[in-house]
Amino acid sequence: MCSRVPIRCSKGARVEPTDVRGQLLAISDLHIGYPQNRALVERMHPTTGEDWLLVAGDVAETVADIRWALELLAGRFCKVIWAPGNHELWTHKNDSVTLRGVERYEHLVAVCRELDVITPEDPYPVWEGPGGPVAVAPLFLLYDYSFLPQGCTTKEQGLAYAHGTGIVCTDEFLLHSDPYPSREAWCRARVAETERRLEEIPGDLATVPVNHYPLDRHPTDILRHPEFAMWCGTDLTANWHRRFRVACMVYGHLHIPRTTHHEGVRFEEVSVGYPREWGPRPERPGRLRRILPMEVREGVRGSAPGVGRGGGGVRR
Repeated sequence: MCSRVPIRCSKGARVEPTDVRGQLLAISDLHIGYPQNRALVERMHPTTGEDWLLVAGDVAETVADIRWALELLAGRFCKVIWAPGNHELWTHKNDSVTLRGVERYEHLVAVCRELDVITPEDPYPVWEGPGGPVAVAPLFLLYDYSFLPQGCTTKEQGLAYAHGTGIVCTDEFLLHSDPYPSREAWCRARVAETERRLEEIPGDLATVPVNHYPLDRHPTDILRHPEFAMWCGTDLTANWHRRFRVACMVYGHLHIPRTTHHEGVRFEEVSVGYPREWGPRPERPGRLRRILPMEVREGVRGSAPGVGRGGGGVRR
């Protein structure tokens, strides 16, 4: 379902004079539990009163921090659109909200609706600004361990290999799938429901899917620890960039901000990452990536390829 109802922007955003009629901007992996990252978010502002902001997950680990960041951004940007990352779904010892699995996700959706932030459970809005019209589709898909390490043919083999290397995502300890029996079962359910909704988008509309994980495996090919790819998406979406007329696929999680093209489709990794990762990079940290109108800029951005804690933590 898409919504082409005009969205009024009456918020008192601080903007600079510009001739651009709005921009579709993106960011992810804010990780505001780090004071340096919280300071970056405090400095984020639109450049026009019609800018939309896409937030592709991993805002924080606690509901209070997630609310703080999204409320701040929603008060500045014309519209904020959020897709959850794995960190938001953790049931963390430092969080007073102890909900697990689906109940935690639904609680976060309710928080977003209080803040007028669009979630994967809402009608997909249509960006009518420069580069549009496109349907902007926040997605919540998870992963199903189908991005297996080379030589492995099953989840069990892949996990055994990962444990042998010491590269294991913290999701294995903190991201619960209740009431689903496994994260991959939850992923399959989310993929089926999302596929149904994407098929309802009118065929004359291009799309900008916003998901914490890439829809195709190719962005994981440069991971320093290739076994971490198991926690980075699903083969079930490998043809969605073609099937659903994708103008640009927005994702995060890998902490390797860059632009790539796959089968003629632009993929944008828009993460901030951890201070130890963005600190050495030459470019200004926390810069919002412009999705539409398209930036004329390509190639790897940021530091040398590596997963660090991989957008979800590596437990060694």
